[in-house]
Amino acid sequence: MEHIVFLTGRLAQPQLEKVLANIADAPFTHEVREIGLQVAALMTADMIRRRVEPPVRADRIIVPGRCRGDVAALSEHFGVPVQRGPEELKDLPRFFNRAAKPVDLSEYEVAIFAEIVDAPRLSVDAIVARAQALARDGADVIDLGCLPETPFPHLEDGVRALKQAGFAVSVDSVDAQELLRGGRAGADYLLSLTLDTLWLADEVASTPILIAKTPQDEASLYAAIDALAAKGRAFLADPILDPIPFGFTASLLRYHALRARYPEAPIMMGVGNLTELTEADTSGINALLFGIGAELNIAAVLTTQVSAHARRAVREADWARRIMHAAVRNRSLPKGMSGALMTAHDKHPFPDTPDEIAATAAQVRDPNFRVQVAHDGLHVYNRDGIRHGTRAFDLWPRLGLEGDAAHAFYMGVELAHAEIAWRLGKRYVQDQPLDWGCAVEREAENLDAWCAPGTTRSAPENK
Repeated sequence: MEHIVFLTGRLAQPQLEKVLANIADAPFTHEVREIGLQVAALMTADMIRRRVEPPVRADRIIVPGRCRGDVAALSEHFGVPVQRGPEELKDLPRFFNRAAKPVDLSEYEVAIFAEIVDAPRLSVDAIVARAQALARDGADVIDLGCLPETPFPHLEDGVRALKQAGFAVSVDSVDAQELLRGGRAGADYLLSLTLDTLWLADEVASTPILIAKTPQDEASLYAAIDALAAKGRAFLADPILDPIPFGFTASLLRYHALRARYPEAPIMMGVGNLTELTEADTSGINALLFGIGAELNIAAVLTTQVSAHARRAVREADWARRIMHAAVRNRSLPKGMSGALMTAHDKHPFPDTPDEIAATAAQVRDPNFRVQVAHDGLHVYNRDGIRHGTRAFDLWPRLGLEGDAAHAFYMGVELAHAEIAWRLGKRYVQDQPLDWGCAVEREAENLDAWCAPGTTRSAPENK
């Protein structure tokens, strides 16, 4: 059986030992070593090298999740693998479960068509720049949306510029002549052809996306599918997803009926009628729609980023397609794979109970403030005791920082973060930004590198 040595600090040692003792049927034996510092999060690779004497008789060494420095060099130094654990020690059971059953989110099957809805009003350079941003978020095909009664004289130039830049391109218009122009310029796809405009497929090599004459006229969609299939032409079929409450449920039934009638047909689903026209967080809407798409074996999704609340729709779609693909492939619920779509809440927001926080606070002998969040609110403590409340403004007068502007600013920021986390049910970690999943761009942190002094290090002695 594997033997693991866990390195920690004095304050965290009792909780770490308790968590490890409560891991049922742990596939390892363990030893906890406190290496002579108070706060485990301040541990560094250099500190470990100085304070832990080799050899370490273990199969693996696990250090705190925020330990900075080169752990690969530590592995070489000790002759055993050194690994960062989770940032919160309460997450160790899930950490080991996930390590035992890793989920590969690199694979997906659904192609994302990302529409530039105002393409006629943009310059060619602006179209390419927009396409590059959409591709970074996960778009596979850049869709040029044409506007009714709006001239698009540079349509061909836009298609050619995108193709030259390496993008797959679709043109989306209700005007058959615009579709013809886009196809002749080299567009890979044309949105959307009906039975009446099916002649376009004979004029250009572009793959058509087929729709019914009206969303309810399923027979005309089936006729278009049969006509192209008879010619051996590639296509995608889109029964059109209607918004709530204007036929959404009926439109889902159309998708189901199409799949039942044509088990192998490639289907497209446009999700903008839900993400754009429903005032709700789009991460959850995308999760649900891509789950439906995974069950129906949808080949492609068309999405937009027009409304301010849908500005992360492509990135959310990219995560949703990966998570739902993994769920279907592994025949498992879409749980425990990634928190990227948990933008407003966290699954385990409060790892510590008030009693556990109080036990930690009782060991503190210095004036530095620690901030933790439990289900009952904010806990701020140092050697002078614990202050508890649910509002930053209520806690502020009890900190005694009126004459310390720098420290007051720091604690104001931290208490604001902590209150937001408590009210929403987000995980709060002092000195770290809140995690908003894929809703907010966050630079990948390199824990192997050293960071510049932060707010806690520049604050006066009280901190």
